[in-house]
Amino acid sequence: MTHHRRTLLLGAAAFAWAPLARAGAQPAGWPARPIRLIVGFPPAGTTDIAARIIAPPLGQRLGQQVVIENRPGAGGNLGADIVAKAEPDGYTLLMQTISSGAINYALYKQRMPYRPEDLAAVALVVRVPNVIFVHPSLPVRTLRELVAYAKQRPGQLNIGSSGSGTSLHMTGELLKLEAGIDMTHVPFRGAGPMLTEVIAGRVQVAVDNLPSALGHIREGRLRALAVTTATRSPALPDCPTTAEEGLPGVEATAWFGVQAPARTPRPIIERLGRELDAIVKEPETRAKLADLGGMPPNLTPDGGTTPEAFEAFIRNEIAKWAQVVERSGATID
Repeated sequence: MTHHRRTLLLGAAAFAWAPLARAGAQPAGWPARPIRLIVGFPPAGTTDIAARIIAPPLGQRLGQQVVIENRPGAGGNLGADIVAKAEPDGYTLLMQTISSGAINYALYKQRMPYRPEDLAAVALVVRVPNVIFVHPSLPVRTLRELVAYAKQRPGQLNIGSSGSGTSLHMTGELLKLEAGIDMTHVPFRGAGPMLTEVIAGRVQVAVDNLPSALGHIREGRLRALAVTTATRSPALPDCPTTAEEGLPGVEATAWFGVQAPARTPRPIIERLGRELDAIVKEPETRAKLADLGGMPPNLTPDGGTTPEAFEAFIRNEIAKWAQVVERSGATID
């Protein structure tokens, strides 16, 4: 082999491995400026609430401000796509959800602007029940009564969600499927707008993550019928589970975690993972999340989270919700 050819081959090999080398090197002085935390839903929803609970302590630990940026649209896909296409430098993060992180891959099929491999798992922050509720003017006080009422009025009731593809949408689809009822799905661009319409009585039934609906339920503006977890929520102990109401198949736990663009340097991912793991274990953080009905990540024996454990969790969620989407027949395409 000639010296010239050997030089060309070595140069080509170095070029091919360059992205991997860059991916493994932490930029000196990171973080040297504020970090964006993209939320793919409007303010006041659970995604936004969870982000605003973890952003201040994360900023304190990193020595830089963590700025929340709400970019709602397409069931969280708009915000997630922004992060998937962002520079992998550790300055753009995503508050990921069960919708844009798992359900939408099956629901949108050909229209998904990004793939699971475009995002890197950092940390699971919190899991929360979904809650099924109605406007107080609706003459039902239990989920069983709602099912009977809806069966007598096929297609006449509207059921709201924070957007097509969200766990709220799919919980509603499961409810209709398991109960054998017909209600019209009305998607909104987030929990905030949806709650406004239900409180006003323009939408009769809805599903929401417990944290964003809890205050309205406690103050009587909404009537909770059931939570969608296997056990009752300590934040709403008088509200039965869907299983207690005769619909065990309607079970769904929403989750919220942090992801970064793929190829973000591994040392940055690991640093963020350690800091977020410490934050979700802090008594103050756990108290704030528990007051909203949230549950700890519990991906590690000590109740915490790691990038590797969150990655495995996401893979399982994608597979699980693909089956639910297929069974319900729901689609966005």
